[in-house]
Parts: sequence; C-alpha cells; structure tokens
Amino acid sequence: MSRIGKQPVPIPKGVTLTIDGQSVTAKGPKGQLSREFPPEIAFKQEGEEVLVTRVNESRNARQRHGLVRTLIANMVEGVSKGYEKKLEIQGVGYRASTQGSKLVMALGYSHPIEFDPPEGITFAVEKNTSVTVTGIDKEVVGNTAARIRAARPPEPYKGKGVRYLGEQVRRKAGKAGK
Repeated sequence: MSRIGKQPVPIPKGVTLTIDGQSVTAKGPKGQLSREFPPEIAFKQEGEEVLVTRVNESRNARQRHGLVRTLIANMVEGVSKGYEKKLEIQGVGYRASTQGSKLVMALGYSHPIEFDPPEGITFAVEKNTSVTVTGIDKEVVGNTAARIRAARPPEPYKGKGVRYLGEQVRRKAGKAGK
C-alpha cells in the first residue's frame, strides 16, 4: 500500500472540495481548480478530509495512488494559500521589469525577452533583479518559472544568468594563464 496514498487530505476552512465521479474541483479564497483523475482511483469525503483509495490492485492503480493523493493535496493548498517561485537575475546589465502583466527581461541578448503570463499567473519584480511567479496551480507556477530560467540559465564560469532563489551553481575554473 502506498504510504503517501494512505494519508487523508485535510480540507482547511474556506475550501470546498466537490467530487463528481473522476472529476475533483477545489474552490477556495484564491480561486478554483479542477482536474480529471484515472478510473483506477476512488475518492471518499469524510467530514473535513478526503480519502484516496484504489479500486483494484493493478500495477497502474498502485503507481498512481500516491500521485493522485498528492495532486489533490496540491489543489487544496493552491486554492487556500497559493504557490510562488522566486528567481534571481545575476549579471552586469541583466534586469527585469513588468509592462502591464507581461514580464520583460534584458539578459544580454540583442533584444528584450518578453513573457506573457499563462492564465492565473502573476509576475512581481523587486529591485530589477528579483522575479516572483505566483499562482494557484503548482504545476503551472513551476513550469513558468522553469521557462523564465531557461531564457538564460546560469553559466558555470561567471555565474551570470537567471537562477532560482538559493540555487547553488557549480563554478568552474577559467582558462589557466602561462
């Protein structure tokens, strides 16, 4: 039995979870998320928590049990608290700003890099070198932050580029002089 899948998902105050067959919808103060799940998994709401169980003991059901429970927990946390990823920009002349809802970055290319936010995502820029990506869907927040980082990943010689806050970049020694 999956250790993660056995744990019930607690539902905090202000969040309602609606189970309709294989579709689960979470509504909370931050917004609403909905997702379809595979038929090998069943859900049961008991008071202030949801139990995730397997319909059968097939390999697919065992593989997805813990995943589905975690996805539901992420939906509940997203609509109640939300998610954020922080990125920092390092390098001379590298900076970011917002134009409306769009993120515009100067990363040493001949042109500015522009990112339109996906639905439900907002960008915040502090001090031109710190970007915060916020939203209620953990998957979309992480993917958006990864796409921003991919515009100029940190390079190992000078460490210039876009990195996650607190990310350690392994540095290499430069060319040895004579």
